[in-house]
Amino acid sequence: MSVLTKAGSGFAILAASALVLSGCAAAEEEATTTEETTSAAVESLTLKIGTALPVTGSLAFLGPPEEAGVALAAADINAADAGITVDVVEGDSGDLDNKAYETEIPRLLNEGVSVIIGAASSSVSLSFIDQVTKEAGVLMISPANTSTTLADYDDDGLYWRTAPADFLQGEALGQLLAADGHETVAFLTLNDAYGITLEEEATKAFVAAGGTVLGSASVNTGDTNLTSQVNEVVSLDPSALVVILFDETKTAVPEIIAAGFSNANMYFTDGNLANYTDDFPAGTLTGSKGTLPGPTSTSISDDYKERADALWTSMGNPSLIEGDVWAYSTESYDAVILSALAALAAGSTDSKDMAGKLQEVSGGSGGGELCGSFADCAAIINAGGVADYDGLSGPITFGDNGDPTEAAIGIYVYGDDNKYLPVD
Repeated sequence: MSVLTKAGSGFAILAASALVLSGCAAAEEEATTTEETTSAAVESLTLKIGTALPVTGSLAFLGPPEEAGVALAAADINAADAGITVDVVEGDSGDLDNKAYETEIPRLLNEGVSVIIGAASSSVSLSFIDQVTKEAGVLMISPANTSTTLADYDDDGLYWRTAPADFLQGEALGQLLAADGHETVAFLTLNDAYGITLEEEATKAFVAAGGTVLGSASVNTGDTNLTSQVNEVVSLDPSALVVILFDETKTAVPEIIAAGFSNANMYFTDGNLANYTDDFPAGTLTGSKGTLPGPTSTSISDDYKERADALWTSMGNPSLIEGDVWAYSTESYDAVILSALAALAAGSTDSKDMAGKLQEVSGGSGGGELCGSFADCAAIINAGGVADYDGLSGPITFGDNGDPTEAAIGIYVYGDDNKYLPVD
């Protein structure tokens, strides 16, 4: 397994274990008093959580692992019997094309949820963030948003995310391109907040490493004819081609190969790092690489995979283990766990009260006792202490802006079967 992690002034490819990017955590604040924290756990709480994850749309392949993470977290919280019960109201974020969120978000808000987990797409989140945070005053935690646009968004302190901003993935991607010996690169980029900012960050890192960006072509969500864009970037004769798309990737790749570009020099990102066994002929993607924030699929524990898969299949869904796609699953799990811990620490399921405790229970305020499960963290809180949850996706450690200050980026490579595996 290889990851890219912040080290000194840049990134380095590391082996054996996932290390983390460490930012500047918030200054340590005075711990909650024993009397205040103990009283928070006296009355049993019921926390209603809504999901706005991609059941349909261009990121639907991310939906199952994310939904399974939410379901398992709720089950673990409820099994702990620690003074809080979680009810999950499932919803669909869709994408910018089908706009499922236009009806789903009002439905979730009408259900009286205290927090919405989602969306996966940064652009979709930007489409309803004001409706959720400013208009409804409801907490919103995304397990997969990475756009830098959201880093300092005016959200009344109600938007948080367990995935790192693309300051990290972009720098990791740019450094990977340079480390692989590429001197020139071109981009085929989705024309939205996610694609644009990720290209910008990757460009900065690649240029800083001595590389040259020859150009880029823009693709709109749902485009089905990419011939002109593909020809534009391939004609630049780049050493590497970065494809920052969602489902449009299935249209772009055959065109790229037909134009004579080497599959071993294509690079993907979290929005299209998927298994394409049923989409392309064997060998189409051999040697192509990609980046994905969070722990690599091989570093996620077998225990988590087995428990998540057992619950997911018991709900009538296909096995996740067979596909071995776990993108943003642990981030979804951690988003729910942190929501419940924040409610428990606040003694309230009011969105703003919970938001006021999220940084604390993630360890971002300092001074907390480390714990790695909901049950252990809840025991600390119920005993009058301050919990510092280190999650399955990483330490998390929220900063003042609601972004995690510690994270890792996994590096993957495709085999002849068009499935991706962590780089050894």
